[in-house]
Amino acid sequence: MKRTLRTIALGLLLVGAATAVRADDLKGFRADLVGQFKYAQKQILDLESSIPDAKMTWRPNKEVRSISEVYSHIAFGNYLFGKFAGVALPQGIAVGTAEDGMKWEKASTDKKVIREQLVKSFDFLEAGIKNISDAHLEDMVTIFGQKMTVRSVLLVLLSHMHEHLGQSIAYARMVGVVPPWTAAQNAAEKKQK
Repeated sequence: MKRTLRTIALGLLLVGAATAVRADDLKGFRADLVGQFKYAQKQILDLESSIPDAKMTWRPNKEVRSISEVYSHIAFGNYLFGKFAGVALPQGIAVGTAEDGMKWEKASTDKKVIREQLVKSFDFLEAGIKNISDAHLEDMVTIFGQKMTVRSVLLVLLSHMHEHLGQSIAYARMVGVVPPWTAAQNAAEKKQK
């Protein structure tokens, strides 16, 4: 029963997020995309905020990204996929090589710096998506050696966000942090008993 209620609550949140964006006069795919994007953005930012400073350098083993590196990777990916979609990068943002990505990931473990990176990258994406025309969504681009539509690039972008959100949730739980939305839901359920 609890699982069913959680699924219903999640569904309502997703619908609400997508509907709220429609007020910005976006329609169709872009409205849906921005709604889903804003939902993932909120969860990423909420989760990043809940991680203690001392845990930002934690990693499950030396072969994978640390918590701070995952969040910096998300920010870098936002710019990278935005660039592939044809959104002009802000001055001073370099996303041309794999080395650029490594520089982003290693640049800082400071939560304030990482949060600023994330927020700026999310703002960049939202503005870019809102300014992409529906016709441009059908344009073909090459990404990682594959030809696809700009629409597909934006779907890969959303998938990338969710992939690393899931990774961040697992990392958070490994360091003893319950995701804020789960903690709130658990508290509400406990209150009802």
